[in-house]
Amino acid sequence: MNINKQILLVILIGLTFVLTRFSSCEKSPTNASETLEWNKKIAVEVVRSHAVMLAEVLKTIDTENEQINFIRTAIDSVRFYDDNSGYFYVYDFDCVNIAHATQKDLLGQNLNDYQDCRGKYVIRALSAAAQNGGGFVEYYWIKPGETGEKRKLGYVEPVKDTEYFIGTGVYME
Repeated sequence: MNINKQILLVILIGLTFVLTRFSSCEKSPTNASETLEWNKKIAVEVVRSHAVMLAEVLKTIDTENEQINFIRTAIDSVRFYDDNSGYFYVYDFDCVNIAHATQKDLLGQNLNDYQDCRGKYVIRALSAAAQNGGGFVEYYWIKPGETGEKRKLGYVEPVKDTEYFIGTGVYME
């Protein structure tokens, strides 16, 4: 990785830190409804900032393999929310996993036909939301460190001028 890409990666990680710390300076939520709204706001802020930054960096990278390696490096160690349950994932619009911070076994897999415990085609729904400019999708997913699927509200945005989208989610249980 050249020096410019390394600098941009440091900026990207720093931006996540600043955004999550800035959000924590606001009045703390006092109930479950406020906590969910708080976490949704953080999700939008961090996804939007990372989508913009990834778009800028990926313009400077020539090959798809180098782009994928950069994306994986950029999101791998980023965590947020008070319990560190916040992480990023990146898919292409065809539902192939490009990067996942907590489930490396998904890398390169096409999850177009993946259904959650309620029968929802999760990645299809996320991809559709991203292709429509971004948004929230409710689904069930395995929470890191736990067993069984938990209710989750995901937020995704497209990475401009690419076939990728980035997302995160808020576990609601």
